[in-house]
Amino acid sequence: MNQAMIEMQLVAVLVAAACALPGTFLVLRRVALMSDAISHTVLLGIVFGFMLVGDIRNPLLILFAALSGVLTVSLTELLLKTRRVKEDAAIALVFPALFSIAVIIINRNFANVHLDTDAVLLGELAFAPFNRAEFLGANLPKGVWIMGAVLLLNLAVIALFYKELKLATFDAALAAALGFAPALIHYGLMALVSVTAVGAFDHVGSILVIALMIAPPSAAYLLTDRLWRMLVYAVLIGAASAIAGYWVARTLNVNISGAMASMTGVFFLAAFLFAPERGLIAKLLQRTRRQRRFATEMLLVHLTRHENTEREAVENTLAHLTNELNWSEKLAHTAVDRAQSAGWITRQADRLLLTDRGRRVAYQVQTR
Repeated sequence: MNQAMIEMQLVAVLVAAACALPGTFLVLRRVALMSDAISHTVLLGIVFGFMLVGDIRNPLLILFAALSGVLTVSLTELLLKTRRVKEDAAIALVFPALFSIAVIIINRNFANVHLDTDAVLLGELAFAPFNRAEFLGANLPKGVWIMGAVLLLNLAVIALFYKELKLATFDAALAAALGFAPALIHYGLMALVSVTAVGAFDHVGSILVIALMIAPPSAAYLLTDRLWRMLVYAVLIGAASAIAGYWVARTLNVNISGAMASMTGVFFLAAFLFAPERGLIAKLLQRTRRQRRFATEMLLVHLTRHENTEREAVENTLAHLTNELNWSEKLAHTAVDRAQSAGWITRQADRLLLTDRGRRVAYQVQTR
C-alpha cells in the first residue's frame, strides 16, 4: 500500500468522522433530510461567494456556504410556520429551488471555472493526494488539513455545548424553560452541517456526505441508547465504511465515493438485522419468546379453571388444547414442553396436571 492510497483513506476517514458527529444530532432530531438539502444548497453560497471574491480557493467561501445552509433552514422553517405543508414537503420545496438557481448561474457565467455540479455531487477522492499543502512542516493533501480542521471544529462545538445540544435535542420545551435557546442551537447545528458539507464536497461529493451524515448515526442508533456512545459508534461505523468502500472500489474498479456510500448502507443493514436489542432478528426472537411465554401462561390458566371439575379429564389434555384454545399442534406441544421443563405441570398418560409451582404461577398471571 503506497502513500497515495494511505492519504486517500485518511481523507475519507476524516470526512466520515466529521460528518458523523453533526449527523447524529440530525438523526435524533428527525431532520436527517435536512443534510440532503444543505449539502446541495451550499453550492449557492459558494457561487455567490465566488462572484464576490473571485477566487474559488478563498476561505470566505466556507462562510458563504454556511450562510446558504442557514438560509435553507430559515426558508424551510418559514414554510412550516404557514402550516400549509409538512416538514418533508417544505425541505423538498426549498432545496431544489436554491440548488437550481446555483446550477443556472454556473452554467451561464462560470462554464470555464472549476466550479461544477459534478464536483459537488460526486467529488473525486482519487485526486486528493495531488492537491497538497504544507503546514507546520508537514506536506499533506489539503483534504487532510481542511477536514482535520472541520473535525476539530465539530468536536470542539459538541464538547463545549454537549449539555445544551443533548437537552435541546431530546426536550426542546424543557431547554427553553431552563433558559436555553433551542432555535439558536438548531441554527448553530445547521451552520455546522453546512461547514462540514462544503469542506467535504470537493473531495467526496455531496452524495457521500449525505450517506455519511445519515447511515452511520442511524446504525449507531440501533446499537445504543446513550448519546455519547452513539457519537462514538457513528464515527467508528463511518470510518469503517470509508475504508471498506475504498477497497471495494479498488477491487471492482468503480467510483470511490459511490462504493463508500454503498458500504454505509451495508453497515446500516448489518445493524438493522443484527443489533442486539433493536435489530430485526432480535425483534423476531423477542416476539417468538413472548408468544411462547404467553402460550405457556394461558395453558396454566386453562388448567386451573378446569382443575377439580367434572370436565377435567377431558379439558386438561393435550389433544383438547387445539380445540379449546384454537392452537396448532406445534404451539400446543411447545407450551406443554415448556411448562413441563419449568416444573409447572406433570403428565399422566394424556392428562396434564398442575404442580404447586404451576398453581402459584397461574395465580400470579390471573392477578397481575
